[in-house]
Amino acid sequence: MTKLIIKTGTEADFFKRGRELARMADRAKKLPDERTISFEDPADVLKLITAARLALFHAVKERPGSITEIAERLHRDRSAVKRDVDELAHAGLVTVAEKVLPGHGRMKEVRAAAVRVHLHAEVA
Repeated sequence: MTKLIIKTGTEADFFKRGRELARMADRAKKLPDERTISFEDPADVLKLITAARLALFHAVKERPGSITEIAERLHRDRSAVKRDVDELAHAGLVTVAEKVLPGHGRMKEVRAAAVRVHLHAEVA
């Protein structure tokens, strides 16, 4: 995926976007290479995008790696990074996939889910 959009919006906005995508699919038009995560309450966006999670996301985007490697780079406790990775993965900002290591073993690699992330929040 190229672009991830995180924004605030109403339920009506959500269904409008869904109808537009359905029309495009019905007409056999190419769907945009993007994903939108929408929150009704801007406070929910702030719960997800904390300063620590934003730093974590930047670190993963710069260089994917294991949770242990990322925790060491950020000088944070591994268990705290794991909790933040779980939250970001649940929201769709990062992916966690098992990777086979050359020679032996496996690791879970954390990667950014998109090349670009756009954050739009409107407080009315």
